[in-house]
Amino acid sequence: MILKLCSKVLLPVFIGQCLRLTNLKSVYTRNSKTFKRVQESILLGIVWNAFCNAFSKGFGIDVKSGIALLTLLPAMHLFSMFALFTLFRQDAWNLSRGEIVASVFCASHKTLAFGLPLVKTVFEGNSNLAMYCAPIMLIHPLQLVFGLLLTPKFEAYIKAKSGN
Repeated sequence: MILKLCSKVLLPVFIGQCLRLTNLKSVYTRNSKTFKRVQESILLGIVWNAFCNAFSKGFGIDVKSGIALLTLLPAMHLFSMFALFTLFRQDAWNLSRGEIVASVFCASHKTLAFGLPLVKTVFEGNSNLAMYCAPIMLIHPLQLVFGLLLTPKFEAYIKAKSGN
């Protein structure tokens, strides 16, 4: 399992980090729009595949568990964003308002593209795999909705000239 985990998760990250140190970074910079489009298409494919598998095979959870997830995930996500916002506003971090907002989003958001292969690799062959994938599949669209709803508040916070 460790080898499979390394090859599916760590190896691509390692290769990507190594490529940043080469001349390929200039190729990426010159063609950033194309690479961005390819990256978005690959992510869309991963998300599409995950949701198609879930709906064709079922989420692997009963209605009661689904309701619990749909109740707890938003509450936990909002709490984590609020706690991180409070933490990053502390003077010890010495962050600008824009950096605080970026830190909150980066620290609280989980990616389906990284999390799903990780869960599938760790729990491969487990009969409860669908149940283990359900939270990350539900949190992904939830993060998008919260991001959309909180953007005006964070934008106003960044533009505010008064102290924290």
